[in-house]
Amino acid sequence: MKASDLPLYYNAVNILEHNLDERAGKTALFSRERTLTFQQIASEANQVGNALRAMDVRMGEYVGLLSLDVPEWVTVFFGTLKVGAIHVGMNTLLTAPEYEFMLRDSRMRVLVVHQALLPVVQPILADQPFLEHVIVIGEAPEGMTAYTDWIADQPTTLEAAPTHREDIATLNYSSGTTGEPKGIPHAHKDLVLTAQLWGKNVLGLTENDRTFAGAKLFFTFGTGGNLLFPYHVGASNVLFSGSPRVATNILEMVDEFKPTILYNSPTGYAMAMAVENFTQKYDLSSLRLCVSAGEALPEPIWHEWKQKTGLDIIDGIGSTEAYHIFISNRPGDIRPGASGKPVPGYKVRLVDEDFNDVPQGEIGNLLVNGETVALSYLHQYEKSRKTFLGEWLFTGDKYYQDEDGYYHHAGRSDDMLKVGGIWVSPMEVEATLMRHPAVLQCAVVGKTDASNLVKPKAFVILNEGYTASDELASELIEFCRENMAGYKRPRWVEFVDSLPQTATGKIQRYKLRGR
Repeated sequence: MKASDLPLYYNAVNILEHNLDERAGKTALFSRERTLTFQQIASEANQVGNALRAMDVRMGEYVGLLSLDVPEWVTVFFGTLKVGAIHVGMNTLLTAPEYEFMLRDSRMRVLVVHQALLPVVQPILADQPFLEHVIVIGEAPEGMTAYTDWIADQPTTLEAAPTHREDIATLNYSSGTTGEPKGIPHAHKDLVLTAQLWGKNVLGLTENDRTFAGAKLFFTFGTGGNLLFPYHVGASNVLFSGSPRVATNILEMVDEFKPTILYNSPTGYAMAMAVENFTQKYDLSSLRLCVSAGEALPEPIWHEWKQKTGLDIIDGIGSTEAYHIFISNRPGDIRPGASGKPVPGYKVRLVDEDFNDVPQGEIGNLLVNGETVALSYLHQYEKSRKTFLGEWLFTGDKYYQDEDGYYHHAGRSDDMLKVGGIWVSPMEVEATLMRHPAVLQCAVVGKTDASNLVKPKAFVILNEGYTASDELASELIEFCRENMAGYKRPRWVEFVDSLPQTATGKIQRYKLRGR
């Protein structure tokens, strides 16, 4: 599928509404709060759209959504798209200053917020120059409108706005491994293209599937994998409003709702396997396939998950700038430890600092070309110039291609270490450490020694049954020396209880530098 295959005037609400012809009564959404059919979702989304139009929300204006993963997230999302407004999915784990930045940067006129998150933003709402309406999912305090009251008297029918396929549909703020969120706009065409190119063509989703994700809907990994992709093929999804950072929560949801596809981060799979006897305590038999993204999946985690569950994990790399995954393993073609091969519909290059292609086997900067790539960041001219390079997106990732054509992640460009004049990938050191039975998770960064030279330092979370000690630190360093080139070994090991992460499970290595 190409963008030119779509009608010139296309609204991505069709991802939902095409199901009304043949499966309107099919249960589309499962959750502990509500269960809804395709028809019920579409009708309520129409009520949301009519409520927005009653507020004089027009095409191209921004509507914010700060909510847990509940059914209202879905209805607000599609209702916003249908009237041609731009959906702003907001990270639920941020602080008031970060939300204030998003409110002002996008100039949103309407904010829909879940009652559990209202206390975080309530102190800043009165001072917003552009915000006119606040709708509360749940119980609304005096002076605000509850979602149920907002849509109660609205019709359940609505004509879709005549959006151009290249009109902006969504704005997502990147979780940011560098600490600076960037607003990334995507067009209506991007949503359906990525659903077809990866969700259907690579993952092989069918209407018989039921998806569930540890990644929340505000993250494009979650929106794509656990909403757009299943609905594109007529499948169902499972939503969970609780925290995915508690491994037993994810396992309980799989046991209770019987999804066939599980999306999670590498950290999520590691946490699940740290639960004692998890395969005996929880029924995972409904799963036919697992997916990992957010950051590279270490090979030891892939093999351990396979050994304990019998399930394959499909790993790949995507980005919010490209909306979803553009290099991927695929069912029947998996190389553990690699991100896979380019998804049909995307082209990639590995280049040096002068943008010359590097030889196969050498590490280079990853560029990607595809029709779902955004055009720029919102209000960030200099960052846009350095990232969106004509037809090519500079991803900021370092990769190499092996002799069989599989692409391997070597780390972020700003995470790479130069030790003794030779580039060292922190991912390689971390993957080696992960093979040691004592290591549950780890992160490697650069630290200067007494001679002011950069050397690797490892931060390690231990598995149960192991105790931090100088002897164990020395053992881990020696283990690396024995299993990789000696100059790559960490010179220091610091044992920690946790690692700083984004809301999507990416390790924020920059927060470890200097420690």
